[in-house]
Amino acid sequence: MISDFVAKFAGLIASYPDDIRVEVKEGDENIEIVLYANQADVGKLIGKEGKMIGAIKTVISGCKAKDGKSYRINVEPIS
Repeated sequence: MISDFVAKFAGLIASYPDDIRVEVKEGDENIEIVLYANQADVGKLIGKEGKMIGAIKTVISGCKAKDGKSYRINVEPIS
């Protein structure tokens, strides 16, 4: 659910939406979401002073109240 949201949202921002890929790594109390994007889109997804990724984190943090797990999101270029 959250990974689908992140993928769709990133696809709207990215110049190369076909390159967007989301990977979820679940731990005991936290879930790490790794957003892979084209090198040209990494800056767009992070945003000026991290504001874009911060906004995504804010929306995702609302899910913590529902399931009690913490979420982390990282943006990485496709290698």
